[in-house]
Amino acid sequence: MPKPLLVILSGAGISAESGLKTFRDAGGLWEGQRVEDVATPEAWAKNPLLVLEFYNQRRKQLNEVEPNAAHAGLKALEEFFQVTIITQNVDDLHERAGSEHVVHLHGELKKVRSTKDENLIYNMDGWELKLGDVCVLGSQLRPHIVWFGEPVPLVEYATEIISKANFVAVIGSSMQVYPAAGLIYYAPSNAVKYYLDPKATQISGISNLYCIQEKASVGIEKLKQMLFNSKL
Repeated sequence: MPKPLLVILSGAGISAESGLKTFRDAGGLWEGQRVEDVATPEAWAKNPLLVLEFYNQRRKQLNEVEPNAAHAGLKALEEFFQVTIITQNVDDLHERAGSEHVVHLHGELKKVRSTKDENLIYNMDGWELKLGDVCVLGSQLRPHIVWFGEPVPLVEYATEIISKANFVAVIGSSMQVYPAAGLIYYAPSNAVKYYLDPKATQISGISNLYCIQEKASVGIEKLKQMLFNSKL
């Protein structure tokens, strides 16, 4: 008998518990930089050196942290469920915890790609990408990140996956960033859904939704118990 499909929608909250800074602080800044200055195509065209340094520092920080209990808990669920994680996060903490099926909607921090051919994608060995680092075509490499104002290539694939889910769990997401926040609306109406976040509240138009108002590393055990009870 096939395992039921559990789709996880993860956001910055799950990575924050490992020590990674969340997207923006209350002042609208991202590590002291305006989003418009480091995470848009216009920023790249205006000041590529600043953009490269910004993501270099993000990579450096990522190398200094480890997956937390929530990441490990999701890996453990693979014993009982077919788990696919659709994440807004660009870190590799899900993979480092052992999760086998991870879809990165907003790109991956440890990958870079050609500015001439977006299909030329490379894994990074270290944390530093410099001006003058080029692809096989001779064009500058850029972070493999979906910047503001750019299309989200994997959103249709993610929509297809969640449309087949038996269970959905939103973890560590404010449910404010689109198109990722809209994915839950594509889950089947009879799928059982969970929202795990300290500020989790009911989502308009979503049926069979249970809120767990805990941080991810604490609430993961409650989520696991609720999943098992629903599965029986």
